[in-house]
Order: sequence, then structure tokens, then C-alpha cells
Amino acid sequence: MLRFLALLYGIACYLAFVAAGLYLVAFLGNVPGLPRTLDRGPDTAPAVAISINLGLLTLFGLQHSGMARQGFKRRWTRLVPEVVERSTYVLASSLALALLCGQWRPLPTELWSAHAVTVVLSLLAAGLGALLLLVASWQLDHFDLTGVRQVWCFARGRAYLPPALRQPWLYRRVRHPLMLGALLLLWAVPALTVGRLVFNLGFTAYILLGIQLEERDLLRDFGPAYAAYRRQVPMLWPTFRKEAT
Repeated sequence: MLRFLALLYGIACYLAFVAAGLYLVAFLGNVPGLPRTLDRGPDTAPAVAISINLGLLTLFGLQHSGMARQGFKRRWTRLVPEVVERSTYVLASSLALALLCGQWRPLPTELWSAHAVTVVLSLLAAGLGALLLLVASWQLDHFDLTGVRQVWCFARGRAYLPPALRQPWLYRRVRHPLMLGALLLLWAVPALTVGRLVFNLGFTAYILLGIQLEERDLLRDFGPAYAAYRRQVPMLWPTFRKEAT
């Protein structure tokens, strides 16, 4: 029964992750019908809006990065069974993202707008970013990242083995293709408002800081193997050298 409940919980957390991701896409795309999007919602004084938005971005960054650190995980798993630790992290991240989008204060003043060919190029770059996110997630093990593999192994009575240090094709070209894809999606836009600028700067700062914290953990976990990998493959700018491994 416990195994079934863990599996059910993990699947529910995964579905929350998918829902939050779709919500984010609609939020960033200012899809009609949503009560609040990045550039559409109730009027708020600019200074108040910026303060609230920065607070929401900080809260998301603290949750998303803080809960991923090993020190937090050691303390957290005293309360939460280890088998659902990753699923709980995914659920908390989904809720934090939903809070960020749901309480965002729009700042719709336009700073820049593309025309004609530039619009097409920005959409192509955004599409490339989305493709990078999807491919990188699956190459690294999408279901391990989202906690599903952990609860599935538990439900089947199999031992869960953390993923080894692997370098599938994308990861032989750039160390963090997921983050590269996210940055392309953030900045490859045909129009830039004050609100989008605040959102993009906040997420970019989080991504760059998060990479440093993640690499510190990877160096501790994999030691010289990851140090050698880091010397050979750039962090965010892809290389296509034949010797990249």
C-alpha cells in the first residue's frame, strides 16, 4: 500500500509540474483568458509592482535552489521519506512558480519592439530554446529529474541508483543546455516591456547563481571527472570541436 501511495504521490507531483509549465508558457505569452499574465493584470504603482515582483522572484529562487542543495536534503529527509524527496521538491517548485505567475504585477510599458525579419528571428530563437529544454531534459533522464523514476523503482521493489555522470550529445557541447534553452526562451522575444525586463533579469540572475551552486555540488559528487569535464566543455556557449567529450 505504501508503495502504491508513493507512486500515486509522485505522479500527482509530476502532473503539477506539467500544469505549472503550461501555465508559465501561457503567462509569458500573454495568452488571452488568463486573469493575470506577464503584461496584463490589475494596475499597480510601478514602485510597488517592482518591489512585489522582485520579492516573488527571490522567493522562487530561494525555494528552487535552496531545496536542491545537499545540506537541505539531509535535513529535509528526516521529515520526508527519501523516496519522495525529489517529487516533493518538484511539487514545491511548481507551487512557487504558480505563486510567482499568479501574484505578478504587470508593468506593460514597452521598451522595445521588433519588426518584420527580427520578429521571425526571435521566434526561431525561442523555438530553439524550447527544443533545447525538451531534448536536454530527456537526454539527462527526464523522469529522474522530476522524481518519477524514484517512486517507480520503489513501487516495483527495485533499488534506486542515482544517475552516473554521463555526457550525451548535447552535454558534450555545452554543460548546461537546459539553462541555455531557458535563457533563449526568456530573451528571444519580439517585444520587451518593463515587466518582462524585470522578470528576465531576475530569472537570469537566478540561473547564473544556480549554475554556480549546482557545479559546486557536482564537483563534490564526481570530483576529478567533473573537473575535467568542466575544463573541456563550456558552461553556456556551445562548442562543436571534435575533441569535446
